[in-house]
Amino acid sequence: MFNPEIETLPLNKLRKLQTERIKELVPHLYNDVPFYKNKFDTHNIHPSAIKGIEDLHLLPFTTKADLRNNYPFGLFAVPRQQMARIHCSSGTTGKPTVVAYTKGDLEIFSETVARSLSAAGCKPGMLLQNAYGYGLFTGGLGIHYGAEKLGMTVVPISGGVTDRQLMLLQDFKPEVLCCTPSYAQTLAQELSKRNIPLDQINLKFAILGAEPWTEAVRAEVEKGMNLIATNIYGLSEIMGPGISQEDYEEKGSGCYIWEDHFFPEIVDKDSGLPVAEGEYGVLVFTTLTKKGMPMLRYWTNDITNIYYDKSAKRTHVKMGPIRGRADDMLIIRGVNLFHTQVEDILTGIPQLSANYQLIVRHEGTMDEVEVKVELSEQHFNDLNLDASDRNAFEQNEQLNSIKHYFGKKIKDNIGLTMRITLVAINEIPRSEGGKLSRIVDLRKVK
Repeated sequence: MFNPEIETLPLNKLRKLQTERIKELVPHLYNDVPFYKNKFDTHNIHPSAIKGIEDLHLLPFTTKADLRNNYPFGLFAVPRQQMARIHCSSGTTGKPTVVAYTKGDLEIFSETVARSLSAAGCKPGMLLQNAYGYGLFTGGLGIHYGAEKLGMTVVPISGGVTDRQLMLLQDFKPEVLCCTPSYAQTLAQELSKRNIPLDQINLKFAILGAEPWTEAVRAEVEKGMNLIATNIYGLSEIMGPGISQEDYEEKGSGCYIWEDHFFPEIVDKDSGLPVAEGEYGVLVFTTLTKKGMPMLRYWTNDITNIYYDKSAKRTHVKMGPIRGRADDMLIIRGVNLFHTQVEDILTGIPQLSANYQLIVRHEGTMDEVEVKVELSEQHFNDLNLDASDRNAFEQNEQLNSIKHYFGKKIKDNIGLTMRITLVAINEIPRSEGGKLSRIVDLRKVK
């Protein structure tokens, strides 16, 4: 552990620390950020009403729309001259959302990333190839400074440029790779495609984040690069990467949230009310120690759950995998659908890869879903198909049998009938450092 004292702090002491910090944060926001004062007054709430962390649910949410409406510096809690760094999120429409850090905030950022890398198996002196994007995106620099704080050596290669990534993996022989899950899939597939033996690289660990992924992706990456892959979670509005992290010895049991700095809640996506421990809902975060631009009850829009694992190494709460986004949840013929439910089913079908898309159309009076999924490289090569010959795909008996099996599993587990389309490897667009869209909703296209 990077900070064993705080990572194993008894829960009652952790709650006391959180209470001390929230009682300092709320008056600071009320007095120093006009946006928050107005929000408190509109909801008829005074900071004195917050006696402890258990009262946090009484306060209103902060949303991404609030950040956009206060662009660029309206949510700063200190003068701009006291900010050491400004980042922006990668918004797809309009102006980006701005996030900023004091020098002290950056020290906390580096510390929580160092904790995360340590939980992922990293140790001082290891070489880390950082294939997250540098620049306004928080991922690259966030991982970079956290790795240096842990005592690692960083190769700041940034995202993309696959030829160079593979060259340095062979020449520099880093033990650790950081990138998005979809780009890790790309690298694993390219190693196989180019017949690069795995003994020519030295990877032990991959820390993957910035987009939802499941066990199917983990299995493909781990097998394709002979390493242990763990999940790192973060978002720019709260800090960046390193808000939570999966321990490499506790894979599949959730990601620790560093709740001495980031207090999590799970609320119902419709009512906004807290749900019971372990139930799914929208993840909400409050930054307990950030000074430059604190966030109070920030509505992340990510659907997950949180729970305490009494058998785990650390006392901090864990979060489950991101099931999807609250606004990306599809309602198909009355059934709530997240794309990760389909991906979970792919785990048990070795002839198919974990690269897929859900294509939603409105046909007649009904919404229909097509699952487009690539064959695994091994199965595609075994069948010796012509990638450009769609008739060969449609008429192949083995592929029709796989389609039937996959469709039945979806029907049995999710309750929906979906059209299955199998395609050749590398036919579905991939991300080289950005986020991968799993859903193509053609109902929104006029």
